[in-house]
Order: sequence, then C-alpha cells, then structure tokens
Amino acid sequence: MPLVIERVKRSGKPSKPSSRGEEATGDARRDRWRKHRIARRKEFVEAALRALDTHGPDLGMEDVAAEAGVTKPVLYRHFDDKADLYVALGQRGTEILFERLIPAINAELAPVPRIRMALDAFFTVIEEHPNLYRLLAHGRPEKPAGSDVVAEDKELIATALTALLGDYMRMFNMDSGAAEPWAHGIVGMVQNTGEWWLDRRSMGRDAVVEYLTQIIWAAIDGLSRQHGVVIDPNQPLEANKVVQLGRTEPVPVEETS
Repeated sequence: MPLVIERVKRSGKPSKPSSRGEEATGDARRDRWRKHRIARRKEFVEAALRALDTHGPDLGMEDVAAEAGVTKPVLYRHFDDKADLYVALGQRGTEILFERLIPAINAELAPVPRIRMALDAFFTVIEEHPNLYRLLAHGRPEKPAGSDVVAEDKELIATALTALLGDYMRMFNMDSGAAEPWAHGIVGMVQNTGEWWLDRRSMGRDAVVEYLTQIIWAAIDGLSRQHGVVIDPNQPLEANKVVQLGRTEPVPVEETS
C-alpha cells in the first residue's frame, strides 16, 4: 500500500526540494547550478539539526547560519523564511523516522520481537533528536499554518498500520473493520507515551519499549483469542505482511541568481 508524503507551506506551494526531486533540464549549466543549490540546502538542514542540539527548539536563523559557517543572507538564498526552514526540517525528520521505522515494521520476525523492534526504532529516533521532535510537535509562531509534521506522520503511520493489521485479521478470518481504530489507538498511545518519556525520563528507553510491547501484544492476543485464534508470540507468522511508505518530492523551482 504505497503512501505519499509532501509538505506544503503557507502559500500551498510545495517546499523547495531535496536532491530526490532533482530533474535534469538538458541544460548542463542550469543542471549543475540546480544540483549545487539542492546540495547546499541539504547541508543547511543538517546544520539546523546540529544547531537544534545546541540551542533547542527556539533556535534562530542566526544560530543556523553560524553552525553552517555562513551569513544569514546566504542562508536566505536557500530558504524563503524561518517557516520554510521548519518545513525542510519536517521533511528531514520524517526521513529519519521512516528510515528506521519501516524496516522494523516489515521485519520478518515473530510478532512480539517485531512489535518491540518497531517501538525501539521510534524511541531511538526521538531520543537521538529530542529537540527536533519538540520543535515539530509544538507550534511556533513561524510555523506555517496547516503544516503539522507530527500529525501528518501520525496519520500516515496509522494508515499503514491499518493496512497491515487488516491483512493479518483477514488472514485469520477475523473482522478487519477493527483494524483502523486499533491502528489509530496504538499510534496515539505510542506518541503520547513518547512525549511523556521525553519530558520525564523516569525510566530507560529499553524499559518503556518493553512495557509498550507487552501492552500492545496483550491487546492483540486477547482479541485474537476471542475469535478462537491462538498466535505464538515468538514464532514468525506464515505470511509476512508488509507496508510501504513512499515519498514524492516536488519538481525544483528554477533559480536564476
């Protein structure tokens, strides 16, 4: 079940692209210039991630420029404004999360190890990038209206999980109508627990992952047993159902200066 991600800014126009959105024009000079701008924009996004570690979610454009070793005017050649930078950070945050999460969700493992691996991927990402998560999860005045990266990713993951659970429920001749509320419930629980954990840190990552693993498995096991289906939590299932999350990138806007 392919899914599409595209961030939009206040104007409703797609944000400036990463290198994945690069398309050749046939003009060698323009193509070299375009590749250079795309590469520089990516470098500045990585600099913004480093600046977040130092300055927290309230970082300014001057902090990003200093981290990148350029002046603010140079930075503004690649970002329309701070909101544009937030959109780019949101795209990068989604990439980081999905690079870890999707292989974990699709691992050919027994049910409980598979759940545990997916949860560990999520908690590892927010542990490594806590300020990025806080920046994207909590609104800022400069944040583009209608651009809520965390909510969008939550919806995408829940939709993918709905398809995954539905496939398994149908495989066991169960009513798959429960898949959607179950998926949204699981994703909401994990996200809320993640925010609580980032703020409190009253237990280690492994502990919170294990608690959530057991809660999710207990719910799945209880529902399946109600329908006369007994699943061994430590044996891979006969069919390894998978999800796919695809991303589209907008076509680059030609720059002349």
